[in-house]
Amino acid sequence: MPVSQQQRFIQRFLELDANGSVWKDKVYQQLIAEFEITQVSTQDLLDMYLHELNRFCVAYVGVENTIQKIAQAGYKLGLISNGKTPFQERNFEALALSQYFSSIVISEAVGLRKPDSAIFELATQQLRVKPEQCIFVGDNEQADILGAQKAGMKTIFFNPDTHFHSKYADANLHHFSDLMAVLAKII
Repeated sequence: MPVSQQQRFIQRFLELDANGSVWKDKVYQQLIAEFEITQVSTQDLLDMYLHELNRFCVAYVGVENTIQKIAQAGYKLGLISNGKTPFQERNFEALALSQYFSSIVISEAVGLRKPDSAIFELATQQLRVKPEQCIFVGDNEQADILGAQKAGMKTIFFNPDTHFHSKYADANLHHFSDLMAVLAKII
């Protein structure tokens, strides 16, 4: 692909990806058609994505320090991800934060997907807590915020864009370094 089209390709990928809600086979199929790519197939691109993305995983600024502080403060941490196994596990492992989490639930592995309240309830069972004792931090209003609330949890909506706020969440978060202060407000 010519360098002049790379930025357009990346932008279009992000649009089609819809914040991770569309699986990449559909994204790549559309990109191949739109950009008239003939050198690689949808499956080639999907295979590269599945096996190589973890090499490029980077946490948001402040995540590692914040996760450490939360764990040191005695909170139990759980992760719920809509995604494929072992793909999501490899991505999470690449961030080197798994030692702080007592529960990691990947949708494909358990046959449930957010916003189904059952996936949130499964995580609470693994953590040995009640849903009303939990605060779920998520970046998708439908899957994360409304799903967690339906399960009985409080919620914090994360979006780095300071102009975007959830009207459903108990609180909004734009910088992970502010999470402890936001937690203190809704506990």
